Amino acid sequence: MFDHPEGATPISEEDREALKIMTISTREELNRWEQENINKAYDWIQKKRTLNVLEEVQLRELHRQMFGMVWGWAGQFRTSTMNIGVEWPQISVTLRHFLGNVEYWASNQTYTKPEIAARYHHGLVQIHLFPNGNGRHARLACDILMEKQFELEPFDWGGNLNVTSDVRNRYISALQSADKGSYSELYKYLNIQS
Repeated sequence: MFDHPEGATPISEEDREALKIMTISTREELNRWEQENINKAYDWIQKKRTLNVLEEVQLRELHRQMFGMVWGWAGQFRTSTMNIGVEWPQISVTLRHFLGNVEYWASNQTYTKPEIAARYHHGLVQIHLFPNGNGRHARLACDILMEKQFELEPFDWGGNLNVTSDVRNRYISALQSADKGSYSELYKYLNIQS
């Protein structure tokens, strides 16, 4: 019923109960509804004069805008332990510390702006803020960081990363390499010259 691509967060029974559209019965239907919701989030983003994705409240609101039509928990940090991410009681503290690091990197030019954005994306995925939608949320937040804060073109993510493919496998491999402290594969994936 709700199969998931390798590396994706499985949908639990508890998550299914939080679906706002009870007629959804397959991953394909879920993906369609979520994508429709995400398209509406793009409209919301375009209307915002400022959107600072280095603030917790803005990150939560972005997730709510992306998934609020589909999931009851949209915009709320997860409250359970998963096979990825920090322990759920540590999400807020870890996120605050991480966002402080990103602001430091930017104000002190510790890395280039694209390198900071790649590390930002990886950090959000690694913390794993929400029950689901973390990769899509982190990519969109990264795009906003690139456009609104850094005044650069967003990354080309290489296609649809929500389905099993060679592109998705390279993306997951790059994130796993970054988990170990090596960002070169992620930089290469995102075409960052370092």
